[in-house]
Amino acid sequence: MKKIVNICFLAILVTSMVGCSTCSRTDKKHSAADEAGVRDGSKEDILVGVLNLVVDETVLPLVKEQEEVFLSAYPNAKLNIIAQPELLAVRELLSNEAAVGVLARELNEEENDYFKKRSIKPRIFSVWTDAIVVINNTKLADTTVTISYLVQAMKGESADRRKIVFDNLNSSTFRHLKELGKLDKVAGNFVEVQDGSEKVLEAVANDPNKIGILGYNVYLDLISSFPNKNNIRILSVQNTVGEGADNKYYKPSQSTIAAEQYPLRRMFYVQNYQPNLGLGIGFSAFLTGDRGQRIVLKSGLVPATMPGRDIIIRDDISL
Repeated sequence: MKKIVNICFLAILVTSMVGCSTCSRTDKKHSAADEAGVRDGSKEDILVGVLNLVVDETVLPLVKEQEEVFLSAYPNAKLNIIAQPELLAVRELLSNEAAVGVLARELNEEENDYFKKRSIKPRIFSVWTDAIVVINNTKLADTTVTISYLVQAMKGESADRRKIVFDNLNSSTFRHLKELGKLDKVAGNFVEVQDGSEKVLEAVANDPNKIGILGYNVYLDLISSFPNKNNIRILSVQNTVGEGADNKYYKPSQSTIAAEQYPLRRMFYVQNYQPNLGLGIGFSAFLTGDRGQRIVLKSGLVPATMPGRDIIIRDDISL
């Protein structure tokens, strides 16, 4: 009887080993196929495949953080991030160079018509609130600024005749201030354009007669390592915009943005124009989900939905 039991046990062990070997080979084949699918784009799922993602360059640091965590969780996904000023980013969507965008505005009716003709219905979600930062040189006594002053300066009508410096005339920061001031055009002699946000910092640090405008997220990313940061000051802006206008002055911070006190706020949206159920859905869900929103909170911006907190309740606390 003992011999029969041993033979049975040996047969089960051999069968199990063969089965595991077969499973291992099958898993390796699937893994190789998944990796090949990511490389050539032949296989796509909500968490597998290649996604061309266009991003407003003023929030590129935050999107890169999101990408790192997303890809660590889903290694069979790949993001091709295209960082552009807002106007050029929209063109990337319209030209099919990118299927998903992270932008500070939704597409207008004319832009959306392009997708309607192709029967593509966008999936659009709020992801975070950023801000526009106004900076000057610390040699100046000014610590505050009004939106009306910025508008007048862009028109070339300010009393001090200082220049307003932007990162790009196609940027979301430039468009935002033009819309606030209802400006059709600006004074070329008093609006200066630099090649990116770091160049804006340099221009203001080197010249007290210039006021810089840039995105809050990219400012936070650059200022810690900026060599002349002691020459840069963030100005408090008078809150004269919207229902919460109280005419008080506020600096941009996570708390003043969340409380809608800082007036130069702007909401960002992830906009998915993929015609199929592809990786755009997976990445959008990640951005709007708990993990993505925690990354936003950690970055210093304001998440669209406050991530949950895990609270452990213990009933055996020793006093």
